[in-house]
Amino acid sequence: MPTSVHAVKTSETAATPGQKHYLTRGAGAYRRASLALFLSGFSTFSLLYCVQPLLPIFSQEFAVSPAESSLSLSLSTGFLAVAIVCAAAVSEGLGRRSLMSISLVGAALLTIATAFAPNWHLLLVIRALQGLVLGGVPAVAMAYLAEEIDPRGLGATMGLYVGGTAFGGMSGRVLTGIFAEYLTWRPALFIIGTIGLAAALGFIALLPPSRNFVRRPGFDPRFHAKAWLGHLRNPALPFIFAIAFLAMGSFVTIYNYAGFRLVAPPYGLNQTELGLILTVYLFGIGASSIGGLLGDRIGHFSVLLFGLALTAAGSALTLFASLPAIILGIIVLTTGFFMSHSIASGLVGKLAHGTKGHASSLYMLAYYVGSSLMGSAGGWFFAVEGWAAVVIFTLAMLALAFVSACLAQHLARRKA
Repeated sequence: MPTSVHAVKTSETAATPGQKHYLTRGAGAYRRASLALFLSGFSTFSLLYCVQPLLPIFSQEFAVSPAESSLSLSLSTGFLAVAIVCAAAVSEGLGRRSLMSISLVGAALLTIATAFAPNWHLLLVIRALQGLVLGGVPAVAMAYLAEEIDPRGLGATMGLYVGGTAFGGMSGRVLTGIFAEYLTWRPALFIIGTIGLAAALGFIALLPPSRNFVRRPGFDPRFHAKAWLGHLRNPALPFIFAIAFLAMGSFVTIYNYAGFRLVAPPYGLNQTELGLILTVYLFGIGASSIGGLLGDRIGHFSVLLFGLALTAAGSALTLFASLPAIILGIIVLTTGFFMSHSIASGLVGKLAHGTKGHASSLYMLAYYVGSSLMGSAGGWFFAVEGWAAVVIFTLAMLALAFVSACLAQHLARRKA
């Protein structure tokens, strides 16, 4: 039977073969791990997405197109996608906790450096480096949870972690928009970087060391290649990875270009007003936790399908011209997306057989490649055909995600 962890050492320890020491609800270490992973999600996503409300400002200040301005985000997510694959391999030797700590501190310092970038090209270089550094967090955090948390409560804990990412994404967007309105964008990024650094230090102080992780010294390319190929041969997992690509691509596309639509006539919103609209991320925080709890109780795939349908409904609502309808659409979209993401993240840990860090890295690779490629591709649709084309583009991706979820459910049940 799994046992609670009431005391932890200061460094990562290997699990005893055949014995699992899970963190169970009610234990002090469980609460510390939950809060630490919440802080890691907050820091990662506030630092990653803090530039999103600044895209119209970058477009004006550096004389670049909307699609070019989106590179300040797409380059970060693109390099993050590549780094995630490497991070899974590195964490096998360095350790989950150590790699996440280094990544969070480095990303915060790079955000502070972005505030001092003298030109557009150097800003893009720093943002690309930030994506590389942040790669040590998302997939490794998911692997840590899958290895250390009692499987009976994994959905709820994963929902809390994803809630942290939602809170970070909201805070990065909202606070940056407000600070930029009154202080300009450079002090705004400096402040966000400082907040991210404080969250990183809190993470380091709180996270218990791994108890079920077995360190693999050295680097064996054949081991890692075999692990990744094994997950790709799992009948259901590739469809979960496809959901990550498509759902994240649709979500980021809406958020990237909604700002351009709302600062232009007839809406004419300023940066503070635009930032306040993005407080709808609060709905994502609640949806992540509720989705995880519902998944544990009524079935993960049922909640996943409902979340994807909700995301599509929210995207369609933004077609209306009235500002309240657009805001409602963003709320529904955000709720559905984070519900879907929390469930899909948990399913990776449940469906993967061994080397969960590698499985998580493939999920996050698909997640961020979708963000990078589809987020930039949406700019072409926006420039050529306007907002209606953006919505059609996102609905097509979400329809494919829904089909992928149905196929994954069928294959998982058949294998079971």
